[in-house]
Amino acid sequence: MNEHTAPHQVVLITGANKGIGLAAAEQFAALDMTVLIGARNRQRGEDAADAVREAGGAAHAVTLDVTDPVTIKDAAAWIEQRFDHLDVLVNNAGITGSGQVSPQDAVDQIPSGVDLDMVRQVFETNVFGVIAVTNAMLPLLRRSSAARIVNLSSGAASLNITSNPYGPLTGLPPSAAYAPSKSALNALTVQYANELRKDGILVNAVSPGYVATDINNHSGYLTPAQGAAVVVSLATLGPDGPTGGFFSDDGPVPW
Repeated sequence: MNEHTAPHQVVLITGANKGIGLAAAEQFAALDMTVLIGARNRQRGEDAADAVREAGGAAHAVTLDVTDPVTIKDAAAWIEQRFDHLDVLVNNAGITGSGQVSPQDAVDQIPSGVDLDMVRQVFETNVFGVIAVTNAMLPLLRRSSAARIVNLSSGAASLNITSNPYGPLTGLPPSAAYAPSKSALNALTVQYANELRKDGILVNAVSPGYVATDINNHSGYLTPAQGAAVVVSLATLGPDGPTGGFFSDDGPVPW
């Protein structure tokens, strides 16, 4: 993938105070991009931004809860006042619904016995939150000459992979919350890509792989930096790059 970056491009990452979000922030900062650390907790966001600045990057904390319309509106207003535009939006914030449990142990998501309130909560963050943040930031993204949107998905979102009883996810308990929310996110990615293609805004979904983060109690085998690499690659695509796709570090992921 061809990188296309300009000095002082502005990137907003939701849920960026730790894990893949923070690792992506560090990599964007290394590309001379100004990073906005979206975090529900102001202090954690400030601590993450401080860490990026201490490494020589440009970073600011932005209080942002993707399920809270007030913080989303306030964040968009602050970005407009401070920077007037946004070049990259990374919808990284997400929850499993099962807490810090590895996928192998998430038996509370088995469809026949799942708690519907859990499903609603997961979709509120992983799907509705993406819509809310994206729509609030679109006016700012439209002011960029090379706007990019990257949605953090999962290999578990792939119907092709999860429907294969002998595939790479064999042995994982069925999921009525997390996996379907990411499948919905993939579908949403395609719809935004179709709408925004004429404006030159590229929108893609990412499967970062099984990364060791809080979301799986650090049971993953990839580092956050490894998981973030494909995020940064898609966020810095040139004008001829793909849109409406689903990618991992190895290339396209089957739907």
